[in-house]
Amino acid sequence: MKFRRSLAVAATVTAAAPIALITAAPAFADGTSAGLTQNLPTYAELLKAATDAQRAYDAAVTAEAEGQKEVKAALEALDSDTHPLKAAVIAADKAAKEAAGTKLKAEQAVADAKAALEAAEGDTGKAEAQAALDAAESDLAEAVTAQQKADAAARQADTALDDARVAAVRAYSRTKQALEQARTAKEAADKALAAAKECVRENGLTSLAVGLPAKVAAGSTVDFVLRVDNGTERTLSVDPLVFFHVAGESRDAKSVLKVEWSNGTDWQTVDGKGSQHIAHIDVMKPGEHTDVKLRMTVDSAAEDADGLALLAGDASDAYHPCILGPMNRYDFKLTPAGTETGPTGDAEPGRPDPHDDQRPGAPEPQDDSGPSAQGGASQQVTGKTATGTGAQGTLAETGASSATVPLALTSAAAVVLGAGATVAARRRRSTSDV
Repeated sequence: MKFRRSLAVAATVTAAAPIALITAAPAFADGTSAGLTQNLPTYAELLKAATDAQRAYDAAVTAEAEGQKEVKAALEALDSDTHPLKAAVIAADKAAKEAAGTKLKAEQAVADAKAALEAAEGDTGKAEAQAALDAAESDLAEAVTAQQKADAAARQADTALDDARVAAVRAYSRTKQALEQARTAKEAADKALAAAKECVRENGLTSLAVGLPAKVAAGSTVDFVLRVDNGTERTLSVDPLVFFHVAGESRDAKSVLKVEWSNGTDWQTVDGKGSQHIAHIDVMKPGEHTDVKLRMTVDSAAEDADGLALLAGDASDAYHPCILGPMNRYDFKLTPAGTETGPTGDAEPGRPDPHDDQRPGAPEPQDDSGPSAQGGASQQVTGKTATGTGAQGTLAETGASSATVPLALTSAAAVVLGAGATVAARRRRSTSDV
Protein backbone atom coordinates (compact mmCIF):
# COMPACT_ATOMS: atom_id res chain seq x y z
CA MET A 1 0.00 0.00 0.00
CA LYS A 2 1.14 3.49 -0.75
CA PHE A 3 -0.28 5.60 2.03
CA ARG A 4 2.16 7.59 4.12
CA ARG A 5 0.94 6.92 7.66
CA SER A 6 2.18 4.54 10.23
CA LEU A 7 3.13 4.03 13.82
CA ALA A 8 6.78 4.25 14.70
CA VAL A 9 7.95 3.95 18.26
CA ALA A 10 10.90 5.97 19.48
CA ALA A 11 12.14 3.80 22.31
CA THR A 12 14.27 6.13 24.38
CA VAL A 13 13.51 4.95 27.86
CA THR A 14 15.21 5.21 31.19
CA ALA A 15 15.62 2.14 33.35
CA ALA A 16 12.47 1.13 35.20
CA ALA A 17 10.55 3.92 33.52
CA PRO A 18 6.81 3.33 33.13
CA ILE A 19 5.45 2.66 29.63
CA ALA A 20 3.73 5.57 27.92
CA LEU A 21 2.76 6.72 24.47
CA ILE A 22 3.31 10.26 23.29
CA THR A 23 0.69 10.94 20.69
CA ALA A 24 -0.07 13.77 18.34
CA ALA A 25 -3.08 12.53 16.46
CA PRO A 26 -4.37 14.17 13.32
CA ALA A 27 -8.05 14.69 12.72
CA PHE A 28 -9.64 11.55 11.36
CA ALA A 29 -13.10 10.90 10.02
CA ASP A 30 -13.94 8.88 13.13
CA GLY A 31 -16.10 5.89 12.39
CA THR A 32 -16.48 6.77 8.72
CA SER A 33 -17.38 3.73 6.67
CA ALA A 34 -15.44 3.15 3.47
CA GLY A 35 -18.66 1.78 2.01
CA LEU A 36 -20.13 5.27 1.97
CA THR A 37 -17.64 6.29 -0.71
CA GLN A 38 -18.96 3.91 -3.37
CA ASN A 39 -20.55 6.68 -5.43
CA LEU A 40 -17.50 8.92 -5.28
CA PRO A 41 -14.61 9.09 -7.76
CA THR A 42 -11.87 6.61 -7.01
CA TYR A 43 -8.50 7.77 -5.76
CA ALA A 44 -6.95 6.85 -9.10
CA GLU A 45 -9.53 8.97 -10.89
CA LEU A 46 -8.90 11.91 -8.58
CA LEU A 47 -5.16 11.53 -9.05
CA LYS A 48 -5.59 11.51 -12.84
CA ALA A 49 -7.90 14.53 -12.65
CA ALA A 50 -5.36 16.43 -10.57
CA THR A 51 -2.56 15.45 -12.97
CA ASP A 52 -4.61 16.52 -15.99
CA ALA A 53 -5.61 19.77 -14.29
CA GLN A 54 -1.97 20.52 -13.52
CA ARG A 55 -1.01 19.93 -17.14
CA ALA A 56 -3.85 22.14 -18.34
CA TYR A 57 -2.80 24.85 -15.90
CA ASP A 58 0.84 24.64 -17.01
CA ALA A 59 -0.29 24.95 -20.64
CA ALA A 60 -2.49 27.92 -19.73
CA VAL A 61 0.44 29.63 -17.96
CA THR A 62 2.55 29.18 -21.09
CA ALA A 63 -0.29 30.42 -23.32
CA GLU A 64 -0.81 33.48 -21.11
CA ALA A 65 2.88 34.36 -21.25
CA GLU A 66 2.91 33.95 -25.02
CA GLY A 67 -0.33 35.94 -25.28
CA GLN A 68 1.21 38.75 -23.26
CA LYS A 69 4.14 38.90 -25.66
CA GLU A 70 1.84 38.82 -28.67
CA VAL A 71 -0.46 41.61 -27.48
CA LYS A 72 2.53 43.77 -26.63
CA ALA A 73 4.03 43.20 -30.08
CA ALA A 74 0.67 43.79 -31.78
CA LEU A 75 0.06 47.10 -29.99
CA GLU A 76 3.59 48.27 -30.72
CA ALA A 77 3.13 47.39 -34.40
CA LEU A 78 -0.21 49.20 -34.57
CA ASP A 79 1.44 52.29 -33.14
CA SER A 80 4.06 52.27 -35.88
CA ASP A 81 3.58 54.77 -38.73
CA THR A 82 4.49 52.03 -41.20
CA HIS A 83 1.57 49.79 -40.19
CA PRO A 84 -1.14 49.92 -42.90
CA LEU A 85 -3.90 50.84 -40.46
CA LYS A 86 -1.82 53.53 -38.78
CA ALA A 87 -0.65 54.82 -42.18
CA ALA A 88 -4.29 54.97 -43.30
CA VAL A 89 -5.15 57.04 -40.21
CA ILE A 90 -2.29 59.42 -40.92
CA ALA A 91 -3.32 59.81 -44.57
CA ALA A 92 -7.01 60.27 -43.71
CA ASP A 93 -6.20 62.85 -41.04
CA LYS A 94 -4.05 64.74 -43.55
CA ALA A 95 -6.82 64.66 -46.15
CA ALA A 96 -9.36 65.85 -43.59
CA LYS A 97 -7.13 68.76 -42.59
CA GLU A 98 -6.63 69.70 -46.26
CA ALA A 99 -10.40 69.52 -46.84
CA ALA A 100 -10.96 71.73 -43.83
CA GLY A 101 -8.44 74.25 -45.23
CA THR A 102 -10.16 74.22 -48.61
CA LYS A 103 -13.52 74.82 -46.92
CA LEU A 104 -12.10 77.79 -44.98
CA LYS A 105 -10.83 79.33 -48.25
CA ALA A 106 -14.18 78.71 -49.89
CA GLU A 107 -15.95 80.41 -46.99
CA GLN A 108 -13.61 83.39 -47.31
CA ALA A 109 -14.24 83.52 -51.06
CA VAL A 110 -18.01 83.65 -50.43
CA ALA A 111 -17.55 86.43 -47.90
CA ASP A 112 -15.39 88.40 -50.33
CA ALA A 113 -17.92 87.83 -53.13
CA LYS A 114 -20.74 89.13 -50.95
CA ALA A 115 -18.73 92.23 -50.10
CA ALA A 116 -17.98 92.81 -53.79
CA LEU A 117 -21.69 92.49 -54.63
CA GLU A 118 -22.59 95.11 -52.07
CA ALA A 119 -19.95 97.44 -53.48
CA ALA A 120 -20.84 96.88 -57.13
CA GLU A 121 -22.35 99.77 -59.16
CA GLY A 122 -24.40 99.57 -62.24
CA ASP A 123 -26.26 96.66 -63.60
CA THR A 124 -23.24 95.17 -65.29
CA GLY A 125 -21.05 95.39 -62.23
CA LYS A 126 -23.75 93.91 -60.00
CA ALA A 127 -24.38 91.11 -62.48
CA GLU A 128 -20.70 90.22 -62.55
CA ALA A 129 -20.47 90.35 -58.75
CA GLN A 130 -23.53 88.11 -58.40
CA ALA A 131 -22.04 85.61 -60.81
CA ALA A 132 -18.81 85.58 -58.78
CA LEU A 133 -20.80 85.02 -55.55
CA ASP A 134 -22.75 82.17 -57.09
CA ALA A 135 -19.50 80.50 -58.16
CA ALA A 136 -17.95 80.99 -54.70
CA GLU A 137 -21.02 79.50 -53.00
CA SER A 138 -20.92 76.53 -55.36
CA ASP A 139 -17.26 76.00 -54.54
CA LEU A 140 -18.06 76.24 -50.81
CA ALA A 141 -20.78 73.62 -51.13
CA GLU A 142 -18.32 71.30 -52.85
CA ALA A 143 -15.71 72.02 -50.14
CA VAL A 144 -18.22 71.23 -47.36
CA THR A 145 -19.09 67.92 -49.00
CA ALA A 146 -15.42 67.10 -49.48
CA GLN A 147 -14.68 67.90 -45.85
CA GLN A 148 -17.55 65.72 -44.66
CA LYS A 149 -16.25 62.83 -46.73
CA ALA A 150 -12.69 63.38 -45.50
CA ASP A 151 -13.84 63.54 -41.87
CA ALA A 152 -15.83 60.32 -42.33
CA ALA A 153 -12.83 58.61 -43.89
CA ALA A 154 -10.65 59.77 -40.98
CA ARG A 155 -13.16 58.43 -38.46
CA GLN A 156 -13.33 55.15 -40.33
CA ALA A 157 -9.54 54.85 -40.33
CA ASP A 158 -9.42 55.63 -36.62
CA THR A 159 -12.12 53.02 -35.93
CA ALA A 160 -10.25 50.38 -37.90
CA LEU A 161 -7.10 51.05 -35.90
CA ASP A 162 -8.98 51.02 -32.58
CA ASP A 163 -10.75 47.79 -33.54
CA ALA A 164 -7.40 46.16 -34.25
CA ARG A 165 -6.11 47.27 -30.86
CA VAL A 166 -9.24 45.96 -29.11
CA ALA A 167 -8.99 42.64 -30.97
CA ALA A 168 -5.40 42.21 -29.82
CA VAL A 169 -6.32 42.96 -26.19
CA ARG A 170 -9.36 40.68 -26.35
CA ALA A 171 -7.22 37.81 -27.61
CA TYR A 172 -4.93 38.28 -24.63
CA SER A 173 -7.94 38.58 -22.30
CA ARG A 174 -9.11 35.16 -23.47
CA THR A 175 -5.76 33.63 -22.52
CA LYS A 176 -6.01 35.37 -19.12
CA GLN A 177 -9.51 34.02 -18.64
CA ALA A 178 -8.40 30.54 -19.68
CA LEU A 179 -5.57 30.76 -17.15
CA GLU A 180 -7.98 31.71 -14.35
CA GLN A 181 -10.32 28.88 -15.32
CA ALA A 182 -7.40 26.43 -15.38
CA ARG A 183 -6.24 27.69 -11.98
CA THR A 184 -9.72 27.24 -10.52
CA ALA A 185 -9.98 23.73 -11.96
CA LYS A 186 -6.53 22.84 -10.66
CA GLU A 187 -7.31 24.11 -7.16
CA ALA A 188 -10.55 22.14 -7.10
CA ALA A 189 -8.81 18.96 -8.30
CA ASP A 190 -5.99 19.42 -5.78
CA LYS A 191 -8.49 19.98 -2.99
CA ALA A 192 -10.43 16.84 -3.91
CA LEU A 193 -7.22 14.79 -4.06
CA ALA A 194 -6.01 16.18 -0.74
CA ALA A 195 -9.33 15.26 0.85
CA ALA A 196 -9.02 11.72 -0.49
CA LYS A 197 -5.50 11.48 0.92
CA GLU A 198 -6.69 12.32 4.42
CA CYS A 199 -6.55 9.31 6.71
CA VAL A 200 -9.98 7.84 7.35
CA ARG A 201 -10.96 5.95 10.49
CA GLU A 202 -12.61 2.62 9.80
CA ASN A 203 -13.82 1.02 13.00
CA GLY A 204 -14.78 -2.17 11.18
CA LEU A 205 -11.13 -3.04 10.47
CA THR A 206 -10.09 -4.78 13.69
CA SER A 207 -6.81 -6.34 14.82
CA LEU A 208 -6.95 -8.59 17.87
CA ALA A 209 -4.54 -10.88 19.69
CA VAL A 210 -5.99 -14.37 20.02
CA GLY A 211 -4.33 -16.70 22.53
CA LEU A 212 -1.96 -14.17 24.13
CA PRO A 213 -1.41 -15.00 27.83
CA ALA A 214 -1.53 -12.32 30.49
CA LYS A 215 1.65 -13.78 32.06
CA VAL A 216 4.67 -15.27 30.30
CA ALA A 217 7.44 -16.95 32.27
CA ALA A 218 11.12 -16.40 31.49
CA GLY A 219 12.56 -19.12 29.27
CA SER A 220 9.21 -19.96 27.72
CA THR A 221 7.68 -19.55 24.28
CA VAL A 222 4.01 -18.89 23.61
CA ASP A 223 2.12 -19.10 20.34
CA PHE A 224 -0.82 -16.87 19.48
CA VAL A 225 -2.32 -15.22 16.43
CA LEU A 226 -3.03 -11.72 15.20
CA ARG A 227 -6.54 -11.82 13.80
CA VAL A 228 -7.29 -9.09 11.26
CA ASP A 229 -11.00 -8.84 10.47
CA ASN A 230 -12.47 -6.80 7.62
CA GLY A 231 -15.84 -5.84 9.03
CA THR A 232 -16.20 -3.02 6.53
CA GLU A 233 -18.28 -2.83 3.39
CA ARG A 234 -15.36 -2.63 0.97
CA THR A 235 -12.49 -4.76 -0.24
CA LEU A 236 -9.25 -3.57 1.38
CA SER A 237 -5.53 -3.98 1.01
CA VAL A 238 -4.25 -4.31 4.58
CA ASP A 239 -0.93 -3.98 6.37
CA PRO A 240 -1.25 -5.18 9.97
CA LEU A 241 0.87 -3.11 12.33
CA VAL A 242 2.45 -4.45 15.51
CA PHE A 243 4.64 -3.16 18.32
CA PHE A 244 5.96 -5.06 21.34
CA HIS A 245 7.91 -3.53 24.20
CA VAL A 246 9.15 -4.34 27.66
CA ALA A 247 9.05 -1.56 30.25
CA GLY A 248 12.42 -0.23 31.27
CA GLU A 249 14.30 -1.42 28.19
CA SER A 250 16.17 1.24 26.25
CA ARG A 251 15.93 1.43 22.50
CA ASP A 252 19.47 0.21 21.87
CA ALA A 253 19.50 -2.53 24.49
CA LYS A 254 18.91 -6.16 23.59
CA SER A 255 15.38 -7.04 24.59
CA VAL A 256 14.50 -10.06 26.72
CA LEU A 257 11.47 -10.40 24.48
CA LYS A 258 11.63 -11.87 20.98
CA VAL A 259 8.53 -11.83 18.80
CA GLU A 260 8.29 -13.59 15.42
CA TRP A 261 5.60 -13.97 12.78
CA SER A 262 5.12 -16.68 10.18
CA ASN A 263 4.85 -15.95 6.50
CA GLY A 264 3.76 -19.54 5.86
CA THR A 265 7.26 -20.70 5.04
CA ASP A 266 9.52 -19.47 7.81
CA TRP A 267 9.55 -17.16 10.82
CA GLN A 268 10.36 -13.46 10.58
CA THR A 269 11.52 -11.48 13.60
CA VAL A 270 9.53 -8.42 14.60
CA ASP A 271 11.72 -5.35 15.04
CA GLY A 272 11.63 -4.53 18.73
CA LYS A 273 12.88 -0.97 18.22
CA GLY A 274 9.78 0.35 16.55
CA SER A 275 6.40 -0.50 15.15
CA GLN A 276 6.37 -2.64 12.03
CA HIS A 277 3.98 -3.60 9.27
CA ILE A 278 3.85 -7.35 8.79
CA ALA A 279 1.94 -9.88 6.73
CA HIS A 280 0.69 -7.67 3.90
CA ILE A 281 -2.80 -8.74 2.82
CA ASP A 282 -3.27 -7.69 -0.77
CA VAL A 283 -6.98 -8.46 -1.03
CA MET A 284 -9.35 -8.73 1.92
CA LYS A 285 -13.04 -8.77 1.03
CA PRO A 286 -15.81 -7.61 3.34
CA GLY A 287 -16.47 -10.16 6.08
CA GLU A 288 -13.13 -11.94 5.64
CA HIS A 289 -10.45 -12.32 8.25
CA THR A 290 -6.82 -13.38 8.22
CA ASP A 291 -4.92 -14.97 11.10
CA VAL A 292 -1.20 -14.27 11.31
CA LYS A 293 0.76 -16.76 13.38
CA LEU A 294 2.93 -15.13 16.06
CA ARG A 295 5.18 -16.51 18.73
CA MET A 296 6.81 -14.79 21.66
CA THR A 297 9.92 -16.05 23.40
CA VAL A 298 11.10 -14.66 26.75
CA ASP A 299 14.79 -14.86 27.61
CA SER A 300 15.52 -17.21 30.52
CA ALA A 301 17.27 -14.39 32.38
CA ALA A 302 14.21 -12.14 32.31
CA GLU A 303 12.90 -10.84 35.61
CA ASP A 304 9.57 -9.33 36.57
CA ALA A 305 8.62 -6.72 33.98
CA ASP A 306 5.62 -5.24 32.26
CA GLY A 307 5.11 -5.91 28.56
CA LEU A 308 3.07 -4.05 26.02
CA ALA A 309 1.63 -5.02 22.63
CA LEU A 310 -0.01 -2.56 20.23
CA LEU A 311 -1.97 -3.98 17.30
CA ALA A 312 -3.69 -2.10 14.50
CA GLY A 313 -4.66 -2.39 10.86
CA ASP A 314 -3.52 0.08 8.21
CA ALA A 315 -5.28 -0.25 4.89
CA SER A 316 -6.18 1.29 1.58
CA ASP A 317 -8.90 0.84 -1.00
CA ALA A 318 -9.85 2.30 -4.34
CA TYR A 319 -11.07 5.50 -2.68
CA HIS A 320 -8.67 6.09 0.20
CA PRO A 321 -4.91 5.46 0.27
CA CYS A 322 -4.95 5.74 4.07
CA ILE A 323 -7.53 3.85 6.14
CA LEU A 324 -6.88 3.33 9.84
CA GLY A 325 -8.46 0.63 11.92
CA PRO A 326 -8.71 1.08 15.70
CA MET A 327 -5.63 0.34 17.77
CA ASN A 328 -5.75 -2.31 20.49
CA ARG A 329 -3.37 -2.39 23.41
CA TYR A 330 -2.53 -5.56 25.33
CA ASP A 331 -0.61 -5.53 28.63
CA PHE A 332 1.07 -8.65 29.93
CA LYS A 333 3.56 -9.60 32.64
CA LEU A 334 6.97 -11.19 32.27
CA THR A 335 7.64 -13.40 35.28
CA PRO A 336 10.90 -15.05 36.44
CA ALA A 337 11.94 -18.51 35.32
CA GLY A 338 10.20 -21.31 37.18
CA THR A 339 6.87 -19.53 37.37
CA GLU A 340 3.90 -20.61 35.32
CA THR A 341 2.83 -18.94 32.10
CA GLY A 342 -0.73 -17.68 32.32
CA PRO A 343 -3.63 -19.35 30.57
CA THR A 344 -3.78 -18.94 26.80
CA GLY A 345 -5.97 -16.04 25.77
CA ASP A 346 -5.97 -14.48 29.23
CA ALA A 347 -4.66 -11.11 28.00
CA GLU A 348 -7.41 -8.67 27.09
CA PRO A 349 -7.29 -5.26 25.38
CA GLY A 350 -7.05 -2.48 27.95
CA ARG A 351 -9.82 0.06 28.21
CA PRO A 352 -8.85 2.98 25.96
CA ASP A 353 -8.58 6.49 27.28
CA PRO A 354 -8.77 9.54 24.93
CA HIS A 355 -5.20 8.90 23.73
CA ASP A 356 -5.27 5.12 23.43
CA ASP A 357 -7.08 4.77 20.14
CA GLN A 358 -5.55 7.66 18.23
CA ARG A 359 -2.85 7.50 15.62
CA PRO A 360 -0.04 10.02 16.00
CA GLY A 361 0.45 12.73 13.40
CA ALA A 362 1.65 11.55 10.04
CA PRO A 363 2.65 13.39 6.84
CA GLU A 364 0.13 13.53 4.02
CA PRO A 365 0.68 11.28 1.02
CA GLN A 366 3.06 12.80 -1.49
CA ASP A 367 2.64 10.69 -4.59
CA ASP A 368 2.29 7.07 -5.55
CA SER A 369 5.73 6.63 -7.03
CA GLY A 370 7.78 5.67 -4.02
CA PRO A 371 8.29 5.67 -0.27
CA SER A 372 7.83 8.67 1.90
CA ALA A 373 10.93 10.65 2.67
CA GLN A 374 9.55 11.59 6.06
CA GLY A 375 9.36 9.72 9.32
CA GLY A 376 11.50 7.05 10.86
CA ALA A 377 13.03 3.91 9.47
CA SER A 378 11.18 2.32 6.57
CA GLN A 379 10.10 -1.30 6.86
CA GLN A 380 9.43 -3.60 3.94
CA VAL A 381 8.41 -7.12 4.77
CA THR A 382 9.11 -9.70 2.11
CA GLY A 383 7.35 -12.97 1.67
CA LYS A 384 4.06 -14.22 0.34
CA THR A 385 0.95 -12.16 -0.14
CA ALA A 386 -1.81 -13.12 2.24
CA THR A 387 -5.30 -13.84 1.05
CA GLY A 388 -8.22 -13.14 3.36
CA THR A 389 -10.45 -15.99 4.48
CA GLY A 390 -14.14 -16.17 5.17
CA ALA A 391 -15.61 -15.83 8.63
CA GLN A 392 -14.78 -19.50 9.27
CA GLY A 393 -11.47 -19.39 7.42
CA THR A 394 -8.23 -21.06 8.44
CA LEU A 395 -4.77 -19.63 8.93
CA ALA A 396 -3.64 -17.89 5.76
CA GLU A 397 -0.17 -17.79 4.36
CA THR A 398 0.87 -14.30 5.20
CA GLY A 399 3.55 -11.86 4.22
CA ALA A 400 4.11 -8.71 2.22
CA SER A 401 4.24 -8.64 -1.53
CA SER A 402 7.72 -8.00 -2.85
CA ALA A 403 6.16 -5.21 -4.90
CA THR A 404 4.96 -3.41 -1.80
CA VAL A 405 6.32 0.10 -1.55
CA PRO A 406 8.36 0.53 1.65
CA LEU A 407 6.23 2.09 4.33
CA ALA A 408 7.73 5.00 6.23
CA LEU A 409 7.24 4.51 9.94
CA THR A 410 6.81 7.94 11.44
CA SER A 411 7.12 8.63 15.11
CA ALA A 412 3.84 7.53 16.65
CA ALA A 413 4.74 6.84 20.19
CA ALA A 414 7.67 6.98 22.48
CA VAL A 415 8.32 4.74 25.43
CA VAL A 416 9.92 7.43 27.57
CA LEU A 417 8.83 8.72 30.89
CA GLY A 418 11.65 9.45 33.31
CA ALA A 419 11.31 11.32 36.58
CA GLY A 420 9.70 14.69 36.05
CA ALA A 421 9.05 14.14 32.32
CA THR A 422 6.08 16.19 31.16
CA VAL A 423 4.51 14.24 28.33
CA ALA A 424 1.03 13.20 27.36
CA ALA A 425 0.90 9.56 28.38
CA ARG A 426 -1.41 6.74 27.62
CA ARG A 427 -1.39 4.34 30.51
CA ARG A 428 -2.55 0.78 30.61
CA ARG A 429 -6.10 0.06 31.68
CA SER A 430 -5.60 -3.04 33.81
CA THR A 431 -5.53 -3.90 37.49
CA SER A 432 -1.73 -3.89 37.71
CA ASP A 433 0.55 -0.84 37.37
CA VAL A 434 2.90 -0.41 34.43
